[in-house]
Order: sequence, then C-alpha cells, then structure tokens
Amino acid sequence: MKLLIITAISAFEKEIKSILKNSEVNVFSYQEVKGFRNSSEEESVGSNWFAGEINESESLLFYAFVKKENVDQVFSLVEKFNNGQKTLSKVHLAVMDIERSN
Repeated sequence: MKLLIITAISAFEKEIKSILKNSEVNVFSYQEVKGFRNSSEEESVGSNWFAGEINESESLLFYAFVKKENVDQVFSLVEKFNNGQKTLSKVHLAVMDIERSN
C-alpha cells in the first residue's frame, strides 16, 4: 500500500479526478488549500510548485491509499498531462510507503 499525494492549482481538478479514475484509484480525498510562495526568495517561478508571480494561489491537495501496482499508472498519466501544459503550473505528485495500516 502506498500513500499518494497530489498538489495542483484548482483549475486542474477535473483532470486530476480523471487521472485517478483512469488509474483505478476509486477512493480518494481532496481539499482546497492555499498555495504560498515567499516572493522575497530568489527562486524562479518555474521551479515553484505553485508557479506564479502572486504569493498565494487557489490550489487542491489530493491524497489516497493506493495499491502498489496502480502507482506507476498515476505517475505516467500525470507526466503526460504535465508535458501537454503550456502554463508554468504543473500537477505535482509524491508517493510514500505505508508500513502499517488497519
């Protein structure tokens, strides 16, 4: 079992839900979050998870417990989606091992 964490701007909600569905991730949670970037840092906009010139952005946080065999499909579909984007903002994905669950 893996824990999948996805962050993205709110505009990508429909696409993320589609990616999860097409990866057979049928149970997940998500919530609205504020993405924040400290503009005083000398970081390029493109390397920021919430790429943009404003300090806060309307974003989403998805999380799901996923079978190990479904993780690669999620990563593949997120990569395909990101490669097709003309905006600086991308869908960001992380996965963590779950040692124990009940």
